[in-house]
Amino acid sequence: MNESTSSRKIVHVDMDAFYASVEQCDDPTLLGWPVIVAWRGRRSVVCAASYEARRFGVRSAMPAVRAEYLCPEAVFVPPDFTRYKAVSRAVRKIFERHTELIEPLSLDEAYLDVTTNKTNLPTATQVAKTIRHQIHEELQLTASAGVAPNKFLAKIASDWRKPDGLFVIQPQDVSAFLTPLEVARIPGVGKITENRLKQMGITTVGDLQDLELEALQTQFGRYGLRLYELARGIDNNPVIANRRSKSISAEDTFERDLLLSETEDLIRRLSENIWKSFLKDGRPARTVVLKLKTSEFATLTRSHTRATPPQSCDELTSIALSLRNRVETGTDQRHRLVGVGLTNFQDEEEAPSLLFE
Repeated sequence: MNESTSSRKIVHVDMDAFYASVEQCDDPTLLGWPVIVAWRGRRSVVCAASYEARRFGVRSAMPAVRAEYLCPEAVFVPPDFTRYKAVSRAVRKIFERHTELIEPLSLDEAYLDVTTNKTNLPTATQVAKTIRHQIHEELQLTASAGVAPNKFLAKIASDWRKPDGLFVIQPQDVSAFLTPLEVARIPGVGKITENRLKQMGITTVGDLQDLELEALQTQFGRYGLRLYELARGIDNNPVIANRRSKSISAEDTFERDLLLSETEDLIRRLSENIWKSFLKDGRPARTVVLKLKTSEFATLTRSHTRATPPQSCDELTSIALSLRNRVETGTDQRHRLVGVGLTNFQDEEEAPSLLFE
């Protein structure tokens, strides 16, 4: 365990089936029922599923028609993101009673550094228990939490006893906890990396610990160092409060596949939504991005970077529409999705990031 992080106390809080739980809380007649947050239709995907629906195999990002097939008795509820954001802000207010070091990952999860806490609770475990209790008492929702010496371990811990659970990894227990885990539990180890590791005879974190740093760097480049450190419970990344998004984007999946020439109205509507978010954000962004997904699920992105940011919604829309001319597909090619985004904020020192990853 790295000495520089062993004294940290990190809590990762993850709301349980957040969107679906909010719907059940707002409408008690939904309690106990399999709830799927999604629009009905063959083009729709599942935004969230209650634990009752998950028992049938329903998962987020699954096509809605597949979810309906798996769970024909499910109650479909259209998503209400305005409501979810409001509840997320209420959860954030609870966090702020305990610490200012809060790093949101999404509407339903965040890291908290409670190495010192505002309520003078004696342990990070007690902070996590108190936060979970306050969420339940004030919002009638449940949250799972993980407590650990760093972000990597805290995130794994929060998933350990879901739903409505709490799991603590003490510094002295890190090695014993990590050794038997499957390597797929390590962030960034997807199917491809997992298969490459299996080909090397590596299936557990304990197996990974036996590899030298040089061997991992030879196989995985810069990520080899990250694998080496995480296998040993080392994660020096601090909780970054008020982390600002590197991009603003919006996209829409069509009810039916469209020709490129038929996407103008949708691009205009998405550009208007992006412009409203851009004005709220307040940071100048110099790069406009257009994303398209073909009927065959191929993703195409085109971008344009200007010396100065767009000065109006009309200018943003004009740039987004002009990017269609750089899409080199046949005139009969159809598309299932379009997206518009802004990135390359002027207050960022790093290079522009790609949207829609």
